[in-house]
Amino acid sequence: MDYIEFYGLREHPFSNVVDNRFYYNSPQHSEALTKLRYAIDSKKGLAVVIGDIGTGKTTLARRLLAELDESSYEATLLVVIHSSVSSDWLLKKFAIQLGVTHIKSSKIDIIGQIYERLLEINESGRKAVILIDEVQMLRSRELMEEFRGLLNMELPDGKMANFVFFGLPELEEVLSLDEPLKQRVAVRIRLSSLSEKGTIDYIKHRLHVAGATNGPFTEEALRRIHQYSKGTPRLINTVCDNALLEGYLLKKESIAEDIIETVAVDLGLKKE
Repeated sequence: MDYIEFYGLREHPFSNVVDNRFYYNSPQHSEALTKLRYAIDSKKGLAVVIGDIGTGKTTLARRLLAELDESSYEATLLVVIHSSVSSDWLLKKFAIQLGVTHIKSSKIDIIGQIYERLLEINESGRKAVILIDEVQMLRSRELMEEFRGLLNMELPDGKMANFVFFGLPELEEVLSLDEPLKQRVAVRIRLSSLSEKGTIDYIKHRLHVAGATNGPFTEEALRRIHQYSKGTPRLINTVCDNALLEGYLLKKESIAEDIIETVAVDLGLKKE
């Protein structure tokens, strides 16, 4: 038995693994999705989402991907996991994700294959969408120039490929490596931390999805969670998960502010 059964839950409500079932449609995330859909549907070419660590960029990317119906969009998500990416590797990756078969070896030939595939997608009435997470890791002028080259592929009604970049604030510096590319950003969105009300609503939402009928946190505990997490979703999850475990170990049916204080110290969010 762990805290799931003790607090009458079906599953862990505060995992930091991205799960669309727990997606919390905050006002800023709802607005961001609307703007991104506008950029994609009007074939603007490039949209950018910037936010600090833990503000929900990856969650937003996954949600957007889930909302892009396969009948209308050829959509894919690429997560950059290291900085040593070559332009050849990147173009091959795009080709694979767009459904190009029998990829050729030379860069010029691959670009030609990508063009033909994008033309095929657009002529079928669908839109090509490439979401890229952690773009700040691509600190290369050459890579930014490749993106600009792909954005130069156009049809009378707009860009053939739509890119959405997700990244940390350093993404602005990366875009600045190629000023013409930076000027092509059609929609720029900055995610911020949640307000106190947003934090409380977020916690209650995740508890509800996990099967809670009544949340175990007192109102003061909820306010303290916001205080120590500063409204950052990833930290909110970590504080709440640890607080539920602490409450279970103490056999406390109600989690008050004293438990949040203990957890905040344990996590280094508050000095003893």
